[in-house]
Amino acid sequence: MERRTVLAGAGAVLLSACVSPARSAVRFDERLEDLEKASGGRLGAFVLDTGSGQGLGWRQGERFCHCSSFKLSLAALVLREAAEERIKLDEPIRYGREDLMSVSPVTTRNLARGAMTFVELAHATQVTSDNAAANILMRRLGGPGAVTRFWRELGDPVSRLDAYEPALNRIPPGTLENSTTPMAMAHTVGEILYGDVLSRSDAERLRGWMRETATGARRIRAGLPGGWDAGDKTGTAIPDGLPATYVDIAFVAPPGRSPLIVASYFEDPVDSGGDMRPEAEGALAQVGSLAASWAQSRGETG
Repeated sequence: MERRTVLAGAGAVLLSACVSPARSAVRFDERLEDLEKASGGRLGAFVLDTGSGQGLGWRQGERFCHCSSFKLSLAALVLREAAEERIKLDEPIRYGREDLMSVSPVTTRNLARGAMTFVELAHATQVTSDNAAANILMRRLGGPGAVTRFWRELGDPVSRLDAYEPALNRIPPGTLENSTTPMAMAHTVGEILYGDVLSRSDAERLRGWMRETATGARRIRAGLPGGWDAGDKTGTAIPDGLPATYVDIAFVAPPGRSPLIVASYFEDPVDSGGDMRPEAEGALAQVGSLAASWAQSRGETG
């Protein structure tokens, strides 16, 4: 597929949505609404066809928390900064036991080394959602604000990150902090993976890391037909006394058609006792299934 800029006119596309007609072949938006009603939570999703620039969704302009899904953009930022020679991918970054926290498998395993390289930390951040790796990278690159600035450079006026792990897993009441919308993030991920942000080789490297990401196996990818190329980045927050948030953002490449970007967010009010609920992950798998049906109904989109 020829490289193209998915985000045209900076924020204009985000605000206009470039949405296909309401009477789409499979009534994707209505089916998402039905899925939300059946789930009992709040569902937001947007599917972007990178070939036509058209998309469709449900609650696509409403705010949801990133949770760990921001780590895809952080990994992309590392690759972009290296390409522009502001950092070196093989440069080691020192860290210590005080930097470790929950869900930090790779940084914990490499603690005795005392350092990991930029590319090792970026890979760990995306593939295993290593929290310490993400914080180490953000501190080196300029904090959460560096991720927000990256999004603004891509023409995304909506998405923002305001905290480190684990505080970033909630939107403080009365603020827009640590949030995005499904539409904004779908366009941003499309620009990262299929626009001019990264070189061809770096974009493919990032898609490869997304394919390696096992945490999404029960979410969007679980709803896709066999043989479709896909990769994703998940996010999950299950706080005491608040709705849990389940996130999955993915590229989906139907055979013979232009890739899709699927951004999905589900707020689950059911108290799970701190464990992930299969039903909540299943809601995101259904988003994947509906996105596949929409793509198939449109035929050749490239």
